[in-house]
Amino acid sequence: MLIKAIRDQSLPMRHILHVRNHLISTDVSVEEGGSDAGPSPHDLYDAALAACKALTVVWYAKRKGIPLEQVETSIERDASDERKGIYRLAVTLHLDGVLSDAQRQELLAAAEKCPIHKLMATVTTEITTVLA
Repeated sequence: MLIKAIRDQSLPMRHILHVRNHLISTDVSVEEGGSDAGPSPHDLYDAALAACKALTVVWYAKRKGIPLEQVETSIERDASDERKGIYRLAVTLHLDGVLSDAQRQELLAAAEKCPIHKLMATVTTEITTVLA
């Protein structure tokens, strides 16, 4: 799959991400020289985890017939040690529905196995960058 980031010259730093048929604005904060006209790359990275956990929980609940009515994931970022190689994301999972404690624990376990969590925590990502 091809994803493109194309600069929006109307603002100092904003880019438009083209993902399949979707457009996502990305920028950096005013303090970083941008216009805060969209989430930053760090925000998008963190948001990918939040979205993956929520989608995984809904998928799992539907598959198992668990009466989940609503799911919300909250992410708190601690990037204070990022330059030392440690990037901390604390996820809080909010589940609504008539759920037993066992079902809540089962959904938590499913969230822990979301593909983005695995990708961030256990996979070595190899990146190559070339000039066109």
